[in-house]
Formats: sequence, structure tokens, C-alpha cells
Amino acid sequence: MDSNDDKGGNPESPPGPPAGAPAAPPAGIAGLSFPYQVVAAVALAVVGLVAVGHVAMVFLHVAPQNTVSKEYSEQVGDWIYPEFEQNWKLFAPNPLQQNIAVEVRADVTKTDGSRDTTGWINLTAEDARSIRGNPFPSHVDQNELRRGWDFFANSHDDKARPNGLRGELSEKYIRRIVMLRLESYDLGGPVGRIQLRSASRVVQAPPWSDEKTDTKPGYRVFPWWTVTPADLSDGVRNDGPGDGSGDGRTEATG
Repeated sequence: MDSNDDKGGNPESPPGPPAGAPAAPPAGIAGLSFPYQVVAAVALAVVGLVAVGHVAMVFLHVAPQNTVSKEYSEQVGDWIYPEFEQNWKLFAPNPLQQNIAVEVRADVTKTDGSRDTTGWINLTAEDARSIRGNPFPSHVDQNELRRGWDFFANSHDDKARPNGLRGELSEKYIRRIVMLRLESYDLGGPVGRIQLRSASRVVQAPPWSDEKTDTKPGYRVFPWWTVTPADLSDGVRNDGPGDGSGDGRTEATG
């Protein structure tokens, strides 16, 4: 007589675990002891609330102005700036159409006691040279000066006056960045004063376009600042010799 297997019957079920063997422990949070389950649940809830709150803040920041964003504009700004700043607007993207270079010149005291003013040093060009051709450019080269300058320029009015506390903080920040950069230049002596300006050039239209663009730079010049110890980061001596990493290329004094 043919067996059930020969007639196409159901094959035997796979054998179960041996009698008396311990059951497999539950996976995930359920496998933790009760106190750890509580801690994990609370941690997940906090992370979820922070994530939802962050998304809401970013949405209010980039969304068109509305009643809610006006009412809580101060709280939104405190959360967004400077780490999460966005340079675009929801439903109305505004890509950058200008190349903006940050330049500095310095009033230097020479070893013989005389004073000299350097030409304009293009700090942005230094970053561009460090980034160009580098498959893994430094975050500092890409963003430190650029974001610092955006923070500074947007926190001052047309007469270069700071807009409250944010403006004062942005001045301190950009001055420290500039003095850190000047440390690599052999300027012939310590820097007593610095002056900053931005040079803005419209991005040239592509060759196939009939659009006419004026690429002549426009300048926004800020007043001279006296250098103080507060402008020097750790390790910045401001003694003039430099470490040789700056190329020393400047424009004519003017």
C-alpha cells in the first residue's frame, strides 16, 4: 500500500523544540526588564517630541509669513539660528545668484615703529583654493567664513550698526575668524586695526543665454575695528610673522 507521501499528502511538520527547552526571549524593548523598558519608552518619547518640534520650527522658518510664524518669530529664531539656518523659502526658493567674497585689510605696526596698511586680502579665495579639487573638503573651509559672514551681514543695518544682541555677537564671531586667518600671514608686525568688506559679483549668464549680466563687483565696506585680546582665539599671538600657510596675495592698498 502506498503511503500518504507517495499520494501527495502533507509532508511531516518540522519538529518543534525539545520538551522542556526554554522559550526564545522576546525581541526589542519587550526583552528588557521593566525598569529599562520604562527608560527606553521615555527616551523614545523625548526623541520623538524633539524631532516633531524641530520639524515644526523649520517649517515655520521657511514657510510664507503667517499668523503663527509672526506670533512665535522670536522663539523660532532662537531655535533656528545659527545651527539650522535655511537660505531658502518654502514655495519660493531663492537660490544664490551672487558670488560674495569676504576681504580684510589690516593696520600693522612694523618693527621700526612705523605703521602700514595692507592691501585687501581675499579670505574667501583662500577657502575656494582649499576646496577646489579636494574630494573631501573641510567643513571649516566650506562653511566657517561663509556662514559667519552671513550671520554678521544680516545682523547689521545699512549703516553697519548691529541689530541688538545678535549683531554684537556676530561682530565678536567674525572678528575672531578674521584674526585667526590673518595669523597665517607675514604682515611684518602685530595688527592694531582691521577693516572688512564684501565684494559681490553677479554670477555670469551661461554662454547659450542672451541675458546680459554686469559682473562688476559691488562693495559693502564696514568701519575700522581696533583689535583687542577678546578678538584672539587660543593660540593666536598677533605678532606678525605668520606660519607660512597664507599666500600673502593682496590687492593694491586703497
